[in-house]
Amino acid sequence: MRRAEKAYTIDEIKALNLKGALYIRMSTDLQVESPENQKRQMNVYAEKYGIEIVKTYIDRGVSGLTADEREQFQALVGDVEQGRNDFGIVLYLDESRWGRFIDSRDADYYRMRLERKNVICQACDKALTLTNNIADRIMTMLKDESASDYSRQLSQKVFVGQCNLVLKGYRQGGHAGFGLRRMLLDESGEPKQKLSIGQRKSLLTERVVLVPGLQPEVGKVLWIYDQFISGFRENEIAIQLNSEGWKTDFGRPWTRDTVHEVLTNEKYIGNNLFNRKSAKLKTKLKSNPKSKWIRKNSAFIPIVDTDRFYKVQEIIQSRHQKISNDELLDHLQSLRDKNGRLSAMIIDEAEWMPPSSLYSRRFGGLLRAYQLIGYIPAHDYQYIEINRYLRSLHKDIMNDTIYRLESICKRPFVLDPETALLEINHNLYISVVISRCFKTSTK
Repeated sequence: MRRAEKAYTIDEIKALNLKGALYIRMSTDLQVESPENQKRQMNVYAEKYGIEIVKTYIDRGVSGLTADEREQFQALVGDVEQGRNDFGIVLYLDESRWGRFIDSRDADYYRMRLERKNVICQACDKALTLTNNIADRIMTMLKDESASDYSRQLSQKVFVGQCNLVLKGYRQGGHAGFGLRRMLLDESGEPKQKLSIGQRKSLLTERVVLVPGLQPEVGKVLWIYDQFISGFRENEIAIQLNSEGWKTDFGRPWTRDTVHEVLTNEKYIGNNLFNRKSAKLKTKLKSNPKSKWIRKNSAFIPIVDTDRFYKVQEIIQSRHQKISNDELLDHLQSLRDKNGRLSAMIIDEAEWMPPSSLYSRRFGGLLRAYQLIGYIPAHDYQYIEINRYLRSLHKDIMNDTIYRLESICKRPFVLDPETALLEINHNLYISVVISRCFKTSTK
């Protein structure tokens, strides 16, 4: 059923005998009553307009920032687009339950996909009139933007709150680590209990700090540091730990990386670090520069003294600082001769090899280093060099585009540095994309 221009009365809507579906979403698993509360309110709304509910979709404990992880939301859209639905209207409590999308336009995009299949999308916090005039659309857009803005503001407030707690010495997320435990504190700061893996606090007034674990584990952490200082590599230490039957804090065998984590994480000297990596609002996880790290020194009881810790850091940092380019290539050639092939993973897993990132920095990329020793990978990696060139070309093309537009329109144009979208007239945004191409044979 398509939206009408004329508003229907309640009696006229009841006469249509509409069949409907409910969409329910809650953000966290702790909101145990949320689905029932939403369903109860929407059933009252449906009864008011004589809508028979034939299907219910519920996403439990899922963020509304995107649709990617909302299986029931995707099922709803899929059912409608594939013609598997026997309902003509979808009810949701309000626009925030439909989604607090990062880009508010995504909310309208998904509604449009359903309405193109003659399925009405209706929030239960406004009267059902079956109209779709300009005033209705403007109000919906404003609510979408309000829901989106709420997510952005909440994310910033949560981040500021986390930073404040870190600076007070409280732990914010992450597992304790081998030789450490998470201690739950009550609102007065008194120890309450140690938390196992997977356990978390249940009250907002509770806090978490790190404390030393069992003495045998603490002693083994110090042993790891002493072994490394005496000349043993991470891989050799991991082999020894496994031969003695030691497991990581997750109960898994030791590897080079898990040993390296123990040797480099400042929590072992009692420092509390936060924001080393971030993925705000469902964006891709990225490493942050040290200038953005949040640090509280001496927040916890240390289990490694600073002399040991910084001695280890000096050894790690000096490993490959003095190695020449010729020596780097000799190592690479030796690894190629030993394995028959090369890759970043093979380089990084070889204990005696410098990291692949060092080759990238010294030679402008791994492919360039491969070329210098005469190694040709089995796969065609030429596209990597092409993409690198296109990325450098993109900036010049964007600058030229902006220059030409400003020359024609006699006004400045704004390029969003995060999205790389160019605003044209407050409603239209464009993106310039450079794509690789290849020629096909023609007759």
